[in-house]
Formats: sequence, C-alpha cells, structure tokens
Amino acid sequence: QVQLVESGGGLVQAGGSLRLSCAASGTGFSINTMGWYRQAPGKQRELVASITRVGITTYADSVKGRFTISRDNAKATVDLQMNSLKPEDTDVYYCNAVITQLRTSVYWGQGTQVTVSS
Repeated sequence: QVQLVESGGGLVQAGGSLRLSCAASGTGFSINTMGWYRQAPGKQRELVASITRVGITTYADSVKGRFTISRDNAKATVDLQMNSLKPEDTDVYYCNAVITQLRTSVYWGQGTQVTVSS
C-alpha cells in the first residue's frame, strides 16, 4: 500500500515563505503526475500546482510567480516552495499523486495546515 506523508505546514506572516514536502512510501510502484491541492472549509479542493514525471508544471493563476513545485523521482518526493504568501493562501494543503501499483490510482496525503496572518 502506497502512502503519501506531508510535512512543512505552519503559521507565517504575510509576505513570508513556507516549504511543503511530500514523500511517497511503499514498494513496487511508479509515480506519474504529482501535485498539491488546497481546500478551505466548505469549499471544493482546488489545484495549486502539479508536475509530471518529466517535469512539466502547471500552476493555478493565483499562485503563478509565487509558488514553485519540484520533484525528485529517485526519492519519490514532491515539494512546494511558497513565497510572498498572502492571507488568502490560508488553507489545508494536500499532496496528490497518480500512482501505478498493479493498477493506476489517485492517492492523497493527510493534509497540512498553512495559515498566513495579515
């Protein structure tokens, strides 16, 4: 069974930076696209950024120029560097990965809280 474990959330002042990390654990799997989503209470989960196995990235318009997604295929990790944070970036952030292990499925991390104070 593959698991995604996130780290790096927390409280930061507006204009500050945080780095989220996510590591996939398990055996006998390959990872396709990895990404980060966020969700506020009562709202739908939305894509923040994603990255394919060959490094093609996609960003939400609201984070372009401020956030950078990266991955290490050898370590099965994906990071999200968040700079110039704004109060509206406050959400629970979820790691996401499309993983093939006998079959292809979408996996989610447990979520990590990011709070940006004004």
